[in-house]
Amino acid sequence: MTAAEQQGGERAVTVLRRPPVRQATMVRAGIEHTFSAFVTTISAWWPVQPFSAGKDRVDDVTIEQLTGGRVYETWDDGTEVDWGTITAWEPPRRFVMTWTFTPAPTEVEFAFSALGPALTRVAVEHRGWEALTDEQLSADCALPGGYNSGAYSVGWSTILNRLATAISDHGDS
Repeated sequence: MTAAEQQGGERAVTVLRRPPVRQATMVRAGIEHTFSAFVTTISAWWPVQPFSAGKDRVDDVTIEQLTGGRVYETWDDGTEVDWGTITAWEPPRRFVMTWTFTPAPTEVEFAFSALGPALTRVAVEHRGWEALTDEQLSADCALPGGYNSGAYSVGWSTILNRLATAISDHGDS
């Protein structure tokens, strides 16, 4: 028990001043296929406009499938721009990566849960906002307004919806 919890015999509740951004979607495909499609076909479904550094110059997005692997985009001239590094790799259930498109690195976790033989929940949790200043939290990201305006929540929702549409459209399970 902490000192705050001991005072008055009540348990203290810690309020997250900068809570994680959480979004989820349902994909009409099995968990193994959904995870595999996420990491191997990310270039085909990820909306690089506006969610990348190179925008229309992006030719490829690569996820190196191991702990310590890079996540990066490759431009039409061969330039590589890092998105982050894999810090946990647990196919087909989850992977965690640093996220370097914020002024200070944050962390993104993708979790995959089988809800049936051909239905998978894909959830994202973007956390670590404590590393950013109040000014940085209000700065524009790919969308206007940054964290404080809910732009990251809208962004992750958009990205996950593109994933669900891309995989479901192929009818794979």
